Amino acid sequence: MALSKMERRERIRFRIRKTVSGSAQRPRLAVFRSNKEIYAQLIDDVSGKTIGAASSRDKAIDTAKLSKIDTAKLVGKTLAEAALKAGVSEVTFDRGGYLYHGRVKSLAEGAREGGLKF
Repeated sequence: MALSKMERRERIRFRIRKTVSGSAQRPRLAVFRSNKEIYAQLIDDVSGKTIGAASSRDKAIDTAKLSKIDTAKLVGKTLAEAALKAGVSEVTFDRGGYLYHGRVKSLAEGAREGGLKF
């Protein structure tokens, strides 16, 4: 029997999380994508704390009426600014089981333009 879309994504997500983890020096950039919004956060898995976060629901981003892909790029840039303020310049990218294209790719490119390395 075929897996549902969510079950397939969860399997891929768990497969990714087996190898990708974050530390204080190199946190994990985790992405969650819903149908309308996109969320990203920097996570230190060793201590279990979130270093920084950004989403398309933030006031500065939400007021700019852009396409979903442009909004995702802006979220990546905003997250990169927050990371640099926190003293983080390198991250590991956790795409969360989503394919690396569209909004996920745009968020990653925006983070790279903002100054993050991964």
